[in-house]
Amino acid sequence: MMPVGASLISRFVLCIGARPLPACSLISCSSLLKSRFYHKMPAVPNATLLTGLKMPMVGLGTWKSKKGEVKAAVESAIDVGYRHIDCALVYQNENEVGEGVEVKLKEGKVKREDLFITSKIWNTFHNPKDVKPTLMDSLKSLRTDYLDLYLMHWPQGYVNGDKGLFPKDDNGKFIYSDDDYVDTWKELEKLQKEGLVKNIGVSNFNEYQINRIIKECSVVPAVNQVESHPYLTNELLLKFCKSKGIVLTAYSPLGSPDRPWAKPEEPVLLDDPKIKKIAERLGKTTAQIVLRYQVQRGAVVIPKSVTPSRIASNFQLFDFELTDDDMAVIGGFNKNFRGCGLEWISDHKYWPFKENYSE
Repeated sequence: MMPVGASLISRFVLCIGARPLPACSLISCSSLLKSRFYHKMPAVPNATLLTGLKMPMVGLGTWKSKKGEVKAAVESAIDVGYRHIDCALVYQNENEVGEGVEVKLKEGKVKREDLFITSKIWNTFHNPKDVKPTLMDSLKSLRTDYLDLYLMHWPQGYVNGDKGLFPKDDNGKFIYSDDDYVDTWKELEKLQKEGLVKNIGVSNFNEYQINRIIKECSVVPAVNQVESHPYLTNELLLKFCKSKGIVLTAYSPLGSPDRPWAKPEEPVLLDDPKIKKIAERLGKTTAQIVLRYQVQRGAVVIPKSVTPSRIASNFQLFDFELTDDDMAVIGGFNKNFRGCGLEWISDHKYWPFKENYSE
């Protein structure tokens, strides 16, 4: 069977006859074909949050994106079709995210209501008096009047003082606060009532902690954003979240081999021969296979990149499907390997990764 592109070109040639075409006409033909294929790209599906708001299943992650690169990455992502941008105050690049969004709003490429913007409250601002002021700082940096989703970045709090976002004592140990994440959550509920955030959720919370919020507070978290990739499938947590109507967002879905504390001996997910074999069979990249695995099991993904070609590639997940066998093979990689466990604060009473966690 003749490829679709070749068929279109053949019909184009039949229309204009066999005479040679000037270069400009060939370029126009190429542009026409590209335009047709671009518009046929399958739409990105949405997850429906408890409020009814739609959340795109693929978003642009901005963790580890260096200053000076984020604005262009956001612009590139919006041009490709991304409408979901994941941010956090602690990433220290929200101002550049806001600049990139602002450019596209002024160009008329998108309207604010077309976008789904997430940010997160950092650990040093868990005290109830600090919650609204830090949100207002993020809104100012992001150049928006509201967030679509505001997450509590971690359940554990640090002291808020003159030691910055990562307060440590003279021995290099983090200085903890006594703030209870439930009290912080109640302040987030107030922000939602004020209309400053449309949805509120959590990140890096375990089942016990989420159940405690549900029991002691008024609003069920809309989202739980956690590390998830084939080496850490978080299958039980995903099942629990689905049972409560909570959307699970997978951060570091590609394994985050570039995180600052990664060790040389750690396995590199995208180099796994079994994933390479699936990718070759389907004509996809290994990254696309791993990302498709997450969305096919119902998790939102937020891969980070500042490279335009990778930003585009990471978005192209909906013109193919993995077979049940593929899903089983990839799911079988699980090692409970956690790259972002923050083991250096494992003595915090709210550190979420303790076995048989309780309070």
